[in-house]
Amino acid sequence: MREILKDAKAQLALSEIDGVDAEILLAHVLGISRMDLHNPVLLERTIEALDDKSISLETFHNLLARRILHEPLQYITGTAYFRNLELKVGPGVLVPRPESELLVGAVLTHIANLPAPVSVIDLGSGSGALALAIATEASNSRVIAVEKSDEAIVWLKKNVESIVGDLRIVHSDVNDALPGIKCDVVIANPPYIEDESDLPRDVVEHEPAIALFGGKDGMDAPRQFISSASRLLKSGGLLAIEHNEKQGEFIKDALSADFEEIQLHQDLAGRPRWTSAIRKNT
Repeated sequence: MREILKDAKAQLALSEIDGVDAEILLAHVLGISRMDLHNPVLLERTIEALDDKSISLETFHNLLARRILHEPLQYITGTAYFRNLELKVGPGVLVPRPESELLVGAVLTHIANLPAPVSVIDLGSGSGALALAIATEASNSRVIAVEKSDEAIVWLKKNVESIVGDLRIVHSDVNDALPGIKCDVVIANPPYIEDESDLPRDVVEHEPAIALFGGKDGMDAPRQFISSASRLLKSGGLLAIEHNEKQGEFIKDALSADFEEIQLHQDLAGRPRWTSAIRKNT
C-alpha cells in the first residue's frame, strides 16, 4: 500500500494537487479513517478482510483519476464536513467552505441571547450547511432553508432528512420566498464572485456557476439577498451575510438604507469575509 500511495501522490503532484487527497481516497475505498492508514496492524487486517483486493484497487485508481482531473474531493467521496456535520454533496451543489463556520459561530452566540423560539431563515441554503449547523447547535431555533436551484435542493433534502428531518425547506428564489413571514435572524451566503474572476479548476469546472457568480462586480446577488433580508426581518433582527474581501464597502452601502450597527468581520486569515447588521425599526 505504501508504494501505491507513493505513486498516487506523485500523480496528484503533476496536477498540483496535495498528496493527502490520495490518502483520503484510499481510506474512503477501504472504509477506514485516514489516520487508520498509518496504523500498520489495522491496515493489514482491513486489507485481509477485503472480498476482492483487485476490485478495491481498481476503485481507488478510478477515483484517483477523477481527482487528477480536478473533480472536487468532496464530490468523489460524496461527503463534506462542516463544523459538527457530515454532509452529503455532489454535482449541482456548492461545497461548504470552512470560512463559513465563523459566521455560524457568531450567529449562534447571538441566538443564545434571544428568547426561544428564535426564527432563522437561511437564504440560498445549498447543501444546508449553515441552516443545519444552526438547527443542530441552537435548540431554541426554528430554521427555514430557502433554495431555488433544482440540483442543489436535492442535496439539501438529503441532508435535512438524515440530520434533522423537521427543518422546513422552501424551493424558491429569495426575491419571492416566504411572503408575509417575519423572522429574528437571516443568514446568507449568496453568489458573490465577480464574473471574470480567475478561479481554481476544481471550482470553475465542477461547482455550479449559479452558486458562485454574482455579476460584473459580484454584487448582483448580494443586493437581492439584502433586499429580501430587509423584507423578512423583524425590527431589530440580525442579518449575517458572506462576501469576498473586496466587497465590504459595497455591502455596507447596500445595507445602509434599512440596517444599522453594520459590522465587517474577518476570517482566520485576517481577510474581511462577512458582515452583520441589525434591521432598523420600521
